[in-house]
Amino acid sequence: TGMPSDRVCKRINRANPEICSVKFPIKTEKLEVKDLSKLRVKQLKQILGERGVECKGCLEKGDYIKRVQETEHLANNIEL
Repeated sequence: TGMPSDRVCKRINRANPEICSVKFPIKTEKLEVKDLSKLRVKQLKQILGERGVECKGCLEKGDYIKRVQETEHLANNIEL
């Protein structure tokens, strides 16, 4: 029913390169472990980056999930 999104982005990218890189923020309010485990590591890194936190020594997805939970109090400060 239309052109695939990657082809559309290639065409639009010529006029405005930022248009296909728009990302919506991930809502982190009241997320439980089961919800966090559904996210990709890239998304977990994004959440930590928004909070200004690094996850040094994080090797597995579980490490990132634990760090996101530990820094949950920082999310509230940023949103105010």
